[in-house]
Amino acid sequence: MHGSEDQEFLALERELSVFLRRARASSGEMARALHPELEPAAYGLLVRLEDAGQQRATELAAYFGVGKATMSRQLRALEELGLVAREPDPADGRAFLVGLTIEGRARFLKVRVARREQYMRKLSGWDRGEVAELARLLNQLNVLQQGEE
Repeated sequence: MHGSEDQEFLALERELSVFLRRARASSGEMARALHPELEPAAYGLLVRLEDAGQQRATELAAYFGVGKATMSRQLRALEELGLVAREPDPADGRAFLVGLTIEGRARFLKVRVARREQYMRKLSGWDRGEVAELARLLNQLNVLQQGEE
């Protein structure tokens, strides 16, 4: 049996496991709503490109903690679906920047609005300060995890 000091971390592990499983399922639904052939992991890529703008594939791979080959495969699939496009990086002609296409941005924003409305419905009983605190804590956790990779 674990000591009482471990109970908070066991509860955290349990709740994060459930949350992550449900988040993966939700991302799959969002990805399919965006395009029927889109992989669930690709939705997060589109979120990042919309929020941060054009980026190199290596920056995206580092941000998500995946290998270059995995990122290249995911970006190639998004490019084939017409959701992202590559263009030469003006700072380094040998590199490319990846960004959302007009079609990709329009599809993404439609799905993002629907997802935000879903969160607002599910969390309607929460105080806005609680929602902000949850976002702050999740960001803090994400920053810690990014530093480990």
